[in-house]
Amino acid sequence: MAKGKGASLKKGGTPKSEWIDISWPLHKGMRYWPQDEPPKIERILQRSKGDRTDLYGLTIISHTGTHIDAPLHFIPDGLTIDAMPIDAIMGPARVIESKDPVSVKAEELVPYSIQPGERILFKTQNSYKLYDTDKFIEDYVYVSPEAAHFLKDKKVSVVGLDYIALGSGTDKDKNVEAHQTLLGSGIWILEAINLSGVRPGPCELICLPLRLEHGDAAPARAIVRPL
Repeated sequence: MAKGKGASLKKGGTPKSEWIDISWPLHKGMRYWPQDEPPKIERILQRSKGDRTDLYGLTIISHTGTHIDAPLHFIPDGLTIDAMPIDAIMGPARVIESKDPVSVKAEELVPYSIQPGERILFKTQNSYKLYDTDKFIEDYVYVSPEAAHFLKDKKVSVVGLDYIALGSGTDKDKNVEAHQTLLGSGIWILEAINLSGVRPGPCELICLPLRLEHGDAAPARAIVRPL
């Protein structure tokens, strides 16, 4: 097979791409928000056991694994996930690394000169500490309400975070405020991305949610290519 532009071949002839998959794999026993229904992911048919085909069954909610929140998730009569412009989460983006051990804070973002329309993905200590277990860790680094307001005022188009939810895992009010601030301004939220293998800086982002009719969110496959 011919190599694509920018691709090389690993040992054994496996194509190696410049694109990095930042999605969480869907699998049995994967982490989920404790108040949600646990994902049910299992093999229903298996040829090695005598079945004629292999077949997986999935029973999941719209926020399973890597997913995009639509405004409807927190905003009455907000846009649904199937109404998301197809290129909303496709195009130039920027990975910003937050060093704060508790939350992404507004003052930390000032030096980055964030511009209107930017797609911002936050790499935090979550990427270094929380991917060795499928257990939900509630004290993850989150986006503070103050940072959410800062990003709203900057008129960004997308905000992503490297854990299961953008807002606080221990403070419901902070969680709700961060979501309402962004989604109420038409800013799409990308949650549960894995940036452990991505360096801070500019990148290209491709991410599309499942086309869930009238959905408040949907699982997505997200990839980036550092620039």
